[in-house]
Amino acid sequence: MNFDDKFFSKVEKKTKVDKDTIISLATKLQQGNLRDEDSLREVIATLSTLTGKSVSKEKEDKIIETILKGKVPKSVDKMF
Repeated sequence: MNFDDKFFSKVEKKTKVDKDTIISLATKLQQGNLRDEDSLREVIATLSTLTGKSVSKEKEDKIIETILKGKVPKSVDKMF
């Protein structure tokens, strides 16, 4: 999928997260081991900071458990 600057401008306007940060996080996710608990915790912490939303330890544990057990939908349209 090829994203243009117009797309990133819209995302930045809504989220206050710049293009470089989005690309950096996407790269980290692609290169990271999403079966590694420490990597998952790092991604959750990064997203929490970027969005300004705190994630409780209990919620973080539940997210990690869901991912590690493979219970995350494979398609974005199945998430909503």
